[in-house]
Amino acid sequence: MAVGDYVGQTAKAIENLQVALKDAGASLRDVISTRVLVASTRQADLGATWQVVRDAFGEHDVPSTLLGVTVLGYEDQLVEIEAVAAVTDPS
Repeated sequence: MAVGDYVGQTAKAIENLQVALKDAGASLRDVISTRVLVASTRQADLGATWQVVRDAFGEHDVPSTLLGVTVLGYEDQLVEIEAVAAVTDPS
């Protein structure tokens, strides 16, 4: 984990999200909303985190909420991304 690194943790969270989506038969293009939590009171940290998320989604402009929070669930955790995807049944 990228301790103290908002950009690094966000990139890893996006990577993990892509793995989870793939396992569910989906991709980032299937995501219909996100909630991004950043353990910081600094707008610069939120902005850096958001840039990584926006770059990952590209032209797929997903409705999202970006929140600064005081703490997250794990020691040294700075970023958490919650995503909802809509996948159609191919059968």
